Amino acid sequence: MELFSPAFFLALVNIIFIDLILAGDNAIVIGMAARKLPKSVQKKAILYGTGGAVVLRILATLIVVWLLQIPWLLAVGGLMLIFIAYKVLADDGDHDSIEAKDSLWPAVRTIVIADAAMGLDNVIAVAGASGQHMILVVIGLLISVPIVIWGSTLFIKLLTLFPWIAYVGAGVLAYTASHMITEEPHFLHFFEDNPLLRYLFIALVVAGVLLAGYLKKQKQRGEKKKAKSHPATR
Repeated sequence: MELFSPAFFLALVNIIFIDLILAGDNAIVIGMAARKLPKSVQKKAILYGTGGAVVLRILATLIVVWLLQIPWLLAVGGLMLIFIAYKVLADDGDHDSIEAKDSLWPAVRTIVIADAAMGLDNVIAVAGASGQHMILVVIGLLISVPIVIWGSTLFIKLLTLFPWIAYVGAGVLAYTASHMITEEPHFLHFFEDNPLLRYLFIALVVAGVLLAGYLKKQKQRGEKKKAKSHPATR
């Protein structure tokens, strides 16, 4: 992939969109960790905490990009990303375990540690979408900084208003995952000789993730309706 070519910019847009889809968790972590701080200190905690988390994420993603050059890890990363794409639709996102802090540096530490623990999905997704291009990883994640700080809470509201956005995001992640698998050196010759099979495989992965996520959502809604209609009695 040539620097600043159309393919480069397409991959960059893909990375930013993936970060938006997966930024909801980050916004919740930041908000919960800083919620007990005075208003005057909250902005500093959010800025410092997010900055530290992004630096760690860039380093972790660069390491993963390098690791993906090892045989079979591209396929393994793709399989992990398929599960992450499914989780985008199926996960209810319980973050009650994030402890709020009432002073600046403990809050910053909580944000960085919690983000690092929860950021594996972003790292794998961005590494896969980058096509193992180091500069693309850094530019993509740096552009995502203001998105994570200011845009992710807005994006959560948009997801609530327009649930179909989550399906678009899961589809992009599933496409990235299936593309990673087809780029695995052990499979590359097979898929290059059968381009139709490659497109069919990608389509099946995307459709499978979306269908599984939709069915899981329907099941969760059914369980919630059932729980409301039959509340637990003491």
